[in-house]
Amino acid sequence: MTEQLDMNRIPQHVAIIMDGNGRWAAERGKERSFGHQAGVDTVRRITSECVRLGVKYLTLYTFSTENWNRPTDEISALMGLVLSSLEDEIFMKNNVRFQVIGDIERLPEVVQEKLRETESHTSDNDAMTMVVALSYSSRWEITKALRDMISEGVKPEDVTEAFVTAHLETKDMPDPELLIRTGGELRISNYLLWQIAYSELYFCDTYWPDFGEEDLRRAILSYQSRQRRFGKTEEQIENEQNSK
Repeated sequence: MTEQLDMNRIPQHVAIIMDGNGRWAAERGKERSFGHQAGVDTVRRITSECVRLGVKYLTLYTFSTENWNRPTDEISALMGLVLSSLEDEIFMKNNVRFQVIGDIERLPEVVQEKLRETESHTSDNDAMTMVVALSYSSRWEITKALRDMISEGVKPEDVTEAFVTAHLETKDMPDPELLIRTGGELRISNYLLWQIAYSELYFCDTYWPDFGEEDLRRAILSYQSRQRRFGKTEEQIENEQNSK
């Protein structure tokens, strides 16, 4: 890469839709589970690179609520991969805290126990937080937040954007500045819909198993080339920058 990243403008929260595992495997005449295993290896590489670059939150769309409709054998293979990947010492080696969001109660008990164990084991790590969205969808999350607010007897006048945010799965983290989707699809797929209201979107054709450190840097470079205006005009942004 000829252009260099501005290390002072690294996004603090990167969210990724890891797409293309199955197609990557099919093109090699392999079962879909082979692609998912290769995808775990990519997670290891990208996690290490995010830590090195100074990203503070990395949120990975691992298994959606819609994925429960997939064939039983593929779901079983995915659950097995979740368990094996949580044994990985990448968390301790990279000083990474692990966190999970989603409808965890739908997962097998052994998976739930391992998730809680990993969260506890890595709770003091502070270089970066890896957030795994597992049995997650944004509509599920927002519906759950509404139910929680109703059960609390919230008055209409108390419902603000900040109040809604405080009832979401991601309440303890900043919104993503950058959302990456691999695999060539151009959609959000029910992922962090509230949180990505002002995220920069980056789509690439590369299947997730082939997505490497250089691809990540290319995505961040694209992010850095954009002016984030949040509804303001370019002139307002320039005036604010000149006044600093």
